[in-house]
Amino acid sequence: MPQRSWHPKKLLHSKWTAVVPQHREKHFIVVQVTANPDDAQKVEQVTLEAVLSKRHFTQHWSALADEMQWRVGWH
Repeated sequence: MPQRSWHPKKLLHSKWTAVVPQHREKHFIVVQVTANPDDAQKVEQVTLEAVLSKRHFTQHWSALADEMQWRVGWH
């Protein structure tokens, strides 16, 4: 299956649910999108904020495609 790509404007402020919550953090919002410096249409990293704790962490955008870890929206 081909890897889904996201447009930076659509990914920013999108909502995600952790399939296996840790530290009671289940719901997250994308608060920052880092684009490729050579191509602004290609996302490299995203910063997620936990709704409960307001904790931030950054990861490669493709980690969101892992259905064993993340689901789009809040469930």
